[in-house]
Order: sequence, then C-alpha cells, then structure tokens
Amino acid sequence: MIVLDNVTINQLRAFVAVCDQGSFSGAARKLSRAQSAISHAIKALESAFDVELFDRDTRKAQLTAAGRSLLPDARAVISRTEEMKTRAGSIARAGAPQLSVAVDVYFPRAQLIEGLRTLQAEFPTAAINLRITTMQGGERLVLEKLCALAVTVQDVPEVSPDAVERHWLCEAEMLTLCAPSHPLASTPNPIPVDEFGRHVQIVVTDNQPQAEKTQQGVAGKRLWLVNDLGAKRDLLKAGLGWGHMPRHLVDEDLARGELVELERRAWHLGPLTFVISQRRGYDLSPCESRLVELLGNP
Repeated sequence: MIVLDNVTINQLRAFVAVCDQGSFSGAARKLSRAQSAISHAIKALESAFDVELFDRDTRKAQLTAAGRSLLPDARAVISRTEEMKTRAGSIARAGAPQLSVAVDVYFPRAQLIEGLRTLQAEFPTAAINLRITTMQGGERLVLEKLCALAVTVQDVPEVSPDAVERHWLCEAEMLTLCAPSHPLASTPNPIPVDEFGRHVQIVVTDNQPQAEKTQQGVAGKRLWLVNDLGAKRDLLKAGLGWGHMPRHLVDEDLARGELVELERRAWHLGPLTFVISQRRGYDLSPCESRLVELLGNP
C-alpha cells in the first residue's frame, strides 16, 4: 500500500534535482542542501512510494523504470505548487496598484509611452517599475519575480516553459536596411540571400549570462553582434553593415535618406510578433490587465 501523506514538496524537488543534475552531490549544490539531506529525502520518497527510484548499482544517479515513470508526475506536482503560490500572492496583494513590467527594446517606444500615459490617467496612484530588456532578459525577470509581466519577442526561445506562459500581444513590420554608401544599396533589387551573406550583418543578441543566443533572419556567417538596438541603428547608418530593423524605429532615417530599404529575393521575413510573458497561475490586477490591453491596441 502506497502512503502519500508524508510526501513533501522538498522531497519531490530533491528527486527532480537528482535527475536533472545527474548525481546526489549535484542536486545538493543545486538546492544548497547537504548531500545527506538529499539522500534522506530520496529514501523517504522511496519508502512512501514503496519502490526504488534509483539504481544503487551504478556510479551515476540512474533512474529505475519506476523512477522514470514517476518523474513527470513529480515535475507536474512541483509546477502546480508554484502556480498555487503565485496565485496566493496575487490574492494577497493590496494597497496602491503596483506594476512591474519588462519591455523588449524592439517594442515600439511611442506605443509604450502612449499606453503608459493613458494608464497614468486612469490609475494616478500606480507605482510603475519599467525595465527595458533584450531577448530573454524580460522573461528572466519574470521568472525571478522581479517583474510581473514582460513584453517579449515571440521568436526568442522561452526561458522556462513550465513556469512562464505567453499570450499574443501585437506585431511590428520589419525592414531590411543599409546606408546609401553601402555596396548593397547599389546592388540591383531584389537581392538573393547569397549576396547578403557576402556582407557584414549587424545582429542584436542577448547579453544575459547563460542565455540561449537568438539570431533571427541571419543570412551568413559574417556577423557583428551588438546588445543594443540603438548601437545597431548607428552602425547601419555609418555603412558598417546591413541588418533588419522595425519600421517604427527607422521611418525618419528612411525619410532623410540616411538608410535605404533593401528588397529580398525568395527570402521571407515576417513581422516581429510580441507576446506577454507571465508566471503560470498569475492573476493580473486591473492595472496590469489595462496595460496589456493598451499595449496590444496601438
């Protein structure tokens, strides 16, 4: 008979950590606990489940058939517990509206400002914490609970799909550009991808430690990587390379002739899609819901 009354979340966390880290010592480091505590937690789980979770005859933490079968359930229980904690925190909130949001640097700044202006008029006492981020930076702040929401580019890999959920927000048109002095500006349009690949491409990448590097619309291997969209725009205008930019950021440059749009041959570049990232189980406050509505309706 399996008795689950004494199974704890910490025991399940120890089980999952051993599986993820590949050893009891690695799990101890991951959870900042003594290795003996990890061993005790696993033994308690095995006693409660009346099965062996790991094969003791191997040097590595090798799962038994029972362990492999129970691992997805352990992950699911931990995930639902985190959702419950997040929901309880939402319910407990009180006082003046608090809004903490991370916004990707690619998001239209005028659209953001107009949304915040309207929000300020409707919630004059709201305390707003705004972070401008790049790539995975926003979702990392959400995961670390430093921000409740993040405006994220959809094509950026998710930091933690089990803990963070995404909802469609809006789109922005993307253009391929270079300076009038750049060789591509005098190349007959439309330009094949091989020709783009022969020239330096300016690409924005993530500057977060251990972040999965995301490079969208890359044509070749001659890349200059920057972690600031303004720097990319300046390098493009200086004729140092070509690249993709949101239309809303370069309309004035195009009008002044400081940048020119390039037509691509047989190379589709879709619009930049933005999503709202939030922790699973998180209930938006009226202030937060209104901001999402405003940002999604320019």
